[in-house]
Amino acid sequence: MLRTDLDLRCYLVTAAGEPEDIVRTAAAAAQGGAGVVQVRSKPISARALTSLAEKVAYAVADANPRTRVLVDDRVDVALALRDQGVPIHGVHLGQDDLDPRDARALLGNDALIGLTTGTLELVHGANELREVVDYIGCGPLRSTPTKDSGRPPIGLDGYPALTAASHVPLVAIGDVQISDVAALAQAGAAGVAIVRGFAHAADPQAFAREVIREFEAGCPEEDSDED
Repeated sequence: MLRTDLDLRCYLVTAAGEPEDIVRTAAAAAQGGAGVVQVRSKPISARALTSLAEKVAYAVADANPRTRVLVDDRVDVALALRDQGVPIHGVHLGQDDLDPRDARALLGNDALIGLTTGTLELVHGANELREVVDYIGCGPLRSTPTKDSGRPPIGLDGYPALTAASHVPLVAIGDVQISDVAALAQAGAAGVAIVRGFAHAADPQAFAREVIREFEAGCPEEDSDED
């Protein structure tokens, strides 16, 4: 069942940097309408990630209670914070992280769980987990210095086949630029995940609004039943 409380159109993945800057960027993006903030910021220790995720979660909750905050990779960190009442909503898992079925068993049915993919084979694999995975991240769109996935770039032309094959919402990631957003929406993506664009934005709130505008501009119009 698709989550009705999950807005993937504008998805911020935090970059490495000073914690205060990361928290400020996340809060501003949430104010601008970003539906998801994933606390990644590699390389980072478990303790530092726990502290950062807590600060981000509270700042984002104050800025926009509708924005969902996820922890990258570390189910243990997400679980510890949730047990403390911190407004963490789930995790985003890589292919080598804890099995999503085990993550679901630990975090419960209300948690959000995303899974990294980037090939047709991995998308089909994620379909087998659609009862426990809420969305997939799919990339890289193009090569990026932020993260080496080991997979070849998909390119804009590669997304229609992947979105058509996926049984869960698909978020494009990997050096996504503002100029790509409308085309990715047109290709069937449920949203775009951006790292460096937010990290380098002079006004992350305005940047988030621009991402949403571009995404909506690219969304295919629904067929009308009216004569």
